[in-house]
Amino acid sequence: ELQQKVEETEVLKMELQMLETERVRLSLVEEKLLDVLQLLQQLRDLNISKRALGKILLSTLESCRDPQPGKAQLFEVLDTLQQELTACELLHKQPLEQAQSPRSLSNPLVISC
Repeated sequence: ELQQKVEETEVLKMELQMLETERVRLSLVEEKLLDVLQLLQQLRDLNISKRALGKILLSTLESCRDPQPGKAQLFEVLDTLQQELTACELLHKQPLEQAQSPRSLSNPLVISC
């Protein structure tokens, strides 16, 4: 009976470790998603054309067509999209203060189409 309890404890420890790993992964995805949404909001504020935004999105999807081994595809797409949005020329043409000051909205992550 003691051996069975030890085995159950080990199984529970492994499950806890897997849950913690998943929690960390989801936290990283959430942070990356928030970064992407903030960049999209900045571009919306600069009145980027739908065509230009579509090109950025298509470029991102094209570069993530073949997932890299060992890298979660969702995180890879978000990471690539963030890099594409960050490289957008419109973000670099605006004054530095405007890029850093957040707009006061009731929900700053809502993006209207």
